[in-house]
Amino acid sequence: MNHSYNNNNASQNIIKPITLDNAYSYCRNISRHHAKTFYLATMFLPTKQQKPIFAIYALLRTVDDVVDMAEDKLNAGLITSDEISRMLESWKTRLKACYADKVDDDPIMMAWQDTLKSYSIPIELPLDLMDGVAMDIEFKPFETFDELYVYCYKVAAVVGLMTSEIFGYSDKQALQHAIELGIAMQLTNILRDIGEDVDRGRIYIPLEDLRRFNYSSEEFMQKKINRNFIELMKFQIERARGYYSSSEKGIPMLEKQSRFAVCISSMNYGNILTAIEHNNYDVFSKRAYRSFYQKISTIPMVWYKTHTLS
Repeated sequence: MNHSYNNNNASQNIIKPITLDNAYSYCRNISRHHAKTFYLATMFLPTKQQKPIFAIYALLRTVDDVVDMAEDKLNAGLITSDEISRMLESWKTRLKACYADKVDDDPIMMAWQDTLKSYSIPIELPLDLMDGVAMDIEFKPFETFDELYVYCYKVAAVVGLMTSEIFGYSDKQALQHAIELGIAMQLTNILRDIGEDVDRGRIYIPLEDLRRFNYSSEEFMQKKINRNFIELMKFQIERARGYYSSSEKGIPMLEKQSRFAVCISSMNYGNILTAIEHNNYDVFSKRAYRSFYQKISTIPMVWYKTHTLS
């Protein structure tokens, strides 16, 4: 199900005229279709907060898909890197116009424009997001974790910073913990998607880590599971869990009505790491996931946890 995956306005997929309700519904449908865990968490937010959250996710997903689909064309020689860059620049131009309060008939930009009337989201954040997505064009492996961290920050942590403005917080330190949660979730994405990325000829895990555990890039691309690979995976999982653990300190700093949604999202995403362990670290042929029942089964624990916070 494609939304706005090319350089044309997303509005071309919607019968005109577009109302603000249409725009938010469009954003909501993107979230519902592409982000099951994320969408479940948003259901526990007040409606007033749900709408801007959907707008943020819709932009993230649409820009990401612009690059993903363009990459396929790039590999097939049907498009150039410069053309992909121009497509991203088109979204940046629309975003800047949105911040300048210029009306756009694109539903995502309409929803963003309305969101900006109530929430202060620095334009640098969505621009960083677009720059992060652009790093996947002509992808190069990350030599160090510091390099991977920059990528994770741009494609995930900035989303945490943007949504924090919607959630509300009492202490600016909450923003650092939002960054930590974004890093944790992106590291989880990377571990979950290893098999798919290998099929695309990509290794997102830092090469310095492969060397640390005496596991070669060649073995990685051959999907070889041995003791060294398992130790490598254990190290990656513990690193991600460290970020999840640190991010929990930010939950009490959020407004009370937001804590449950953030906490359940964090817990369910973090449990993907447990699913990887239950699959005996086979991320090449098995995709780690949480069933709907497993996701909702965390509700009582999260409810108790968030309602006993000071």
